[in-house]
Amino acid sequence: MKIGLISDTHSYLDPKIFQHFQDCDEIWHSGDFGNIELIEELESFKPLKGVYGNIDDQKIRAKYKEHLIFSVEGIKIYITHIGGYPNKYNPKAKAIIEKEMPQIFICGHSHILKIMTDKKYNNMLYINPGAAGLHGFHTIQTIVTFEINQQKISAMKVIEIGTKKTAYKRLS
Repeated sequence: MKIGLISDTHSYLDPKIFQHFQDCDEIWHSGDFGNIELIEELESFKPLKGVYGNIDDQKIRAKYKEHLIFSVEGIKIYITHIGGYPNKYNPKAKAIIEKEMPQIFICGHSHILKIMTDKKYNNMLYINPGAAGLHGFHTIQTIVTFEINQQKISAMKVIEIGTKKTAYKRLS
C-alpha cells in the first residue's frame, strides 16, 4: 500500500499534491485541514484518513477524531495533530504511545519536517511531514510518501512541493 502523507494545509491545497499522490492508495492527513472543502477535494481524489488539528472548526471535528489508531499490512499506526517529537512528546500522545505501542507515529502541528526512529519505543518510526499549506513560519511546503507491504515500511520519500513565496505568486 502506498501512502501520501500531508499535514497543516490550512485551507490551501497546492495543485502539485495531486500529481505526487497520483499513485497512492490512500492519503493520510495529520491535522489542520483548514476547511471542509479541502477535505472534500482530497476525498474525491483518494481514500482519506485524518485527524483534526487545533485550527479545525466543529464541522471538521465532527467528521474526524483527535486521535486515530489503525493497522495496515500488520503495522499499527497512530496519528494525532499535536504530538511533539521523540523525548518531548505531548503528554496525551505519550500516554497513547505507551499504551498502544504503534510501529508508526504520525503528527503535524510544528510545521517542521522530521522523520526518525524512536529507540525508546521499540524503534517506532516518527513522522511529521512538515506543512503543505501557506500559513506558518515554514518556508518550504513538504509532503511525504511511503509504502507499507507485508509488515515492512519502504520507499520513504520527502517531497518539496514549493516555497511559500512561489505559491503566493501563483495565487496572485
